[in-house]
Amino acid sequence: ALDPQASSHDRSGLALGATEWLSDEHIQRDYELLAQELQRENPDLAARTRLVDPLIAHYHLRLGSDNAALRAFQRIVYDRNGNDIADFMFLPVNDASATDPDRRGSHWSLLMVDRRERERPVAYHYDSAGRLNAQPAAQLARRLGAHLEPTRITQQQNGYDCGVFVLDGTRALVGRLGQRRQPARLHLD
Repeated sequence: ALDPQASSHDRSGLALGATEWLSDEHIQRDYELLAQELQRENPDLAARTRLVDPLIAHYHLRLGSDNAALRAFQRIVYDRNGNDIADFMFLPVNDASATDPDRRGSHWSLLMVDRRERERPVAYHYDSAGRLNAQPAAQLARRLGAHLEPTRITQQQNGYDCGVFVLDGTRALVGRLGQRRQPARLHLD
């Protein structure tokens, strides 16, 4: 941000201008980096936390068939030994339509699912544009069998920073979980 030329040599192809939107690829790349950081700094929390690929969250979990959603869910929460150890899931929510190819999605929000009580998972929805993604988030929470709880997050002041709010929100929540804070205190306003 301090050097406007800093990203001009980025070979990833993910460099953006100041007012361009983050795509699913940007969010996934940051989730990969966060997973690496978490593994180094807090391996126990890393083992219990899933940073879900935005495409998996959208196409498989939210809009996929029941069988596809179940298979994707199982791949996310079970470890190599078949143990369900995923206590926390972070899922980017997008408002793209499954039936209207012209509605490709224009807004990101974050759904954090606390699964420490497997029989009563709770989903917290963080939407930096009010309730713009309320319906897709509720649909995703239902598919995951989670009770949706209201939460607060600072509201964006423009039409392009929603992806940044998802990434910053994810990092803030993971940091707080690392400090063993309870989800009820995880408002981001």
